[in-house]
This record gives sequence, C-alpha cells and structure tokens, in this order.
Amino acid sequence: MSRGGKVLEGTLNSTVLNNGVEVFLIPTPKFKTVTVNLFLHQTLNRATATETALIPSVLERGSKELPTSLKIRRKLEGLYGARLDSDILKKGERQLIVFSLDLIHDRFTGEGGSLLEKGLSILKSIVANPLVEGKGFKSAYVNQEKEQLAREIRGLINDKMSYAVERCVQEMCAEENFGVYKYGRLEDLASITPEGCYAYYRDLINHNPLQLYIVGDLEPEKVFSLLEEIFAFERGQGRELSPVDVYHKVKEPRYVEERLAVNQGKLTLGFRTGTHYSDDDFFALLFYNGILGGFPHSKLFQNVREKASLAYFAFSRLERHKGILMISSGIEVKNYERALSIINKQVEQMARGEIDLEEMENTRRGLVNQLRVLEDNPYQLINYYLDGYIGGRGDTLEEFLQKIEQVTKDDVVRVAEKIKLDTVYFLRNNQDSNGEGDHLKGGEADA
Repeated sequence: MSRGGKVLEGTLNSTVLNNGVEVFLIPTPKFKTVTVNLFLHQTLNRATATETALIPSVLERGSKELPTSLKIRRKLEGLYGARLDSDILKKGERQLIVFSLDLIHDRFTGEGGSLLEKGLSILKSIVANPLVEGKGFKSAYVNQEKEQLAREIRGLINDKMSYAVERCVQEMCAEENFGVYKYGRLEDLASITPEGCYAYYRDLINHNPLQLYIVGDLEPEKVFSLLEEIFAFERGQGRELSPVDVYHKVKEPRYVEERLAVNQGKLTLGFRTGTHYSDDDFFALLFYNGILGGFPHSKLFQNVREKASLAYFAFSRLERHKGILMISSGIEVKNYERALSIINKQVEQMARGEIDLEEMENTRRGLVNQLRVLEDNPYQLINYYLDGYIGGRGDTLEEFLQKIEQVTKDDVVRVAEKIKLDTVYFLRNNQDSNGEGDHLKGGEADA
C-alpha cells in the first residue's frame, strides 16, 4: 500500500523517497522493539560476488562520523543496547547486502526523544558516508576484512551438510549465476583494492535497488517523513537487475562424486521444478516439497530414515526464486545405491499420483503453521515480503494462506510431473568401506 492510504495492522505500507530508496513499513503492536532491515541488491555473478560480499563488513568498521567499530558500538549502547549487524544473502540470482538494526520502542524507555531517529541516523552514516582514506576505503579495514572473508569461505567445508548442498548447486548450475557461492571465491580476494572496492560500492549505492523494511508499532506517515529527512543523500539513475533463469531443460542427470576425510556420506540431489515463485503452480510446489521431504510426515523421512534406517537425516527444501528443489541426506557410504533408489522411488510415486489424503492434510496444516509463525518474528515477516518483492508476488499473508487452502491433489501431481532430476552429488570418505571400486552411477566422477 502506498503513502496516504488506510493503515491496516500487519499489512505492507510503502513509499519511495525522493532519491529512489524504497521503504516498506509493517505496523504492528506485537513487538516491544522496532526492527529495520536495509537491503542493497546486486545481480549474483562470479565477477563481482567476492567484492560484494566484502563490502558490508568493511562498512561496519566505521563511517566518517563514527570512524571505528568501538565508536559505533558505544553509540548503539547509548540507545539502550541497540544492535546493528550486517551480512550477505543469496536469493535466486540476487546477492544482497543487508544491515539489520534492532531498537527498543520509545514508549518503553520512559524518556523523550526518538530512538528510531537516532538509530536510523547511525545506519545512514554507515551506508551513505563510509570512512574513506584517500580515494578508497581505509586500507587496514579492507585487508583485515579480506582475511575474515577468506576464513568464512574456507569454513564452509567444516559443515559437511551445507558443503555438500553448495557443491551440488555449483555442479548443477556451473554455467548459471546461481552456481556462485554467496561469499564469492578465495582466488578473487587478492585483486581487491581499497580504491577499487570503494568505487564499486559507490556505483552500487548510487544505482542499484536500495530498500528499507521496518516492523514495529509505528505510524507510516511519521516514519516516511523521518526517512525522507535522514536518507536524503543523492543517488543516480536506478538500475534494473537481470531476471532469474528458472525454466532450464534437463537432458540427462549428472553424477558427481567427491572424496574427503568424512565419517558419514552426504548424498544430495538437485531437481529442476520448472516453477517460479510468481507462477500459479508455486502453491502446489510448496505442497510437493512438504509431502516429499519438508516435514516429519514426509515420504523421505518416513521411507528413507524411519522404515529403511538408511539415513541419519533426509529432507528436501526449495529455492523458490530459482525453481530448484534439493534433497539432502546423511548416509553410510555402503548404502549409497539403496538410498538413491528409495529416494528416486518417492519422486516417481508422486509423479504417478501416489499421494494420500492424510499426506495432503498434514502438509496443509504444516504450511499454515509455518506461515502463522511468521507473524511472531519481525525478521521472518520482513523476509516474507522481501521474497514477494524479488519474486514478483504481492500476496498478503492472508491471501497466501487462502491459496494454500485451495491446493488439491491434482495440482500437486501436475507439479510433480514437471520435476526433473538434474544432478546427484555424493560426498564420501577417501577409502572404500568394503574394498569395492567406484560404485557411483553415471560413470567417472568429475569432481
């Protein structure tokens, strides 16, 4: 809803500032805090991913007004322990710089003044007036954060489940932007300079989509006016980002094996769903994922983990902006063939319509509960509306719930018929457990 309309609790109120910054406010009395998320959007690609990932941590080190992390922390502590964090998000083929600001609401402090105004001023200082040394960011900050980013990238391998999913995505989408890791690549860090990184950031902040999402017991008109004053820095002509590639045809599944010093094998399957978040079939795809592996009652959990006792864990999840479904499981290496066979059988059964009423209704309840929980968490609420913005879907939570209630078994089967296996990735130990040779389907491993 745009500026000037009727305010409804929990609904999205929006405006665009004079410099093109988009503002989305969700007024609600549920929380004692005010939550602010700032998102700077960029197309995810190999050429810029690492430099983009470096920027938020460099910005957080200091601004012109607050040139050190210590000064920023002290300023936040003076706002009753306000918290400011930064990170990188990956949504489809977008890479987002995100700053999160949490403040207690003014009415709980017992004194006058605007904590929101002061908190937003700190955020604006960091984003719009970063600390500059010569013609670039402060070199000491850049070098230190490059080392920290390198540790973050290397650290992925310590979480073998996440590592296996990431590697499957990289193999599956090797020629697509989605195959790029959200924190970039180690080999790109050496070429990043303070001057080049600052010039790149100035281009981003001046032209790329920049948004503020705010959740709290606030009056939209007052907040919009406040933001018009605080975020009044100059920006250039807006830049549209590239659309995501979702409708990707699969010829034959690829089979990839990687060997590391692991005790437990990680079997990951990547599927193309042929369904985008904005498609009418998306709601049926949510049901498909829920029935297949999204809940404890799902086919994967029941048949791979519980009945066959082949997996320590087995679940599926959707990347809604890319139209990809991933199945993850932790198995004994010797159980690879059996586990893969049972997983494939569940996918085939769903395409044949072997879905019972209990599975449909358990999934419906599960999805409704997931959506209702969003209303109790400001970050999840923001994430819901951010997904809608990126995916071109403007449903309110109530409208989304109504569409969940309308999904039928026939809808799910129609979606199931479009699901195509693209890549099978198996992370296993260095040694064969029983002296046998390579048992991976699909020929020689290429990883």
